[in-house]
Amino acid sequence: MKLSKRVLLKLKNKNKKLKPQKFKLLKRQSLRGLVKGTQDRPRLSVYRSNENIYAQIIDDTTSRTLVSCSTLDREIKLETKNNGRTCDASKLIGQKLAELSLKKDITKIVFDRGPYLYHGRIKALADG
Repeated sequence: MKLSKRVLLKLKNKNKKLKPQKFKLLKRQSLRGLVKGTQDRPRLSVYRSNENIYAQIIDDTTSRTLVSCSTLDREIKLETKNNGRTCDASKLIGQKLAELSLKKDITKIVFDRGPYLYHGRIKALADG
């Protein structure tokens, strides 16, 4: 079920019983139809929780994860003094993911931010 932004906002405003999790799911599904990864340009998928951030490069044609990285990785945990909830940790994740992807000869990707705004930790990961 792919919905436009306008329809999502109407649903949210019209139906006060629409729960945030359901709205997030509808928003993710509407964006997912636009972003697809191929062998030439795989998809960089980002998941952000309150404590950590996870990123993985996915080839949607074969449904395989090519490279993954998160703030729970040992090397990144040692480099970050605080928890993984800072923009600095997100930037480190972006740099580490770039190194790993260059080792596997991946130079171009499609950025899939999911239901999150391109702001804060998501932007820091993309810049890294």
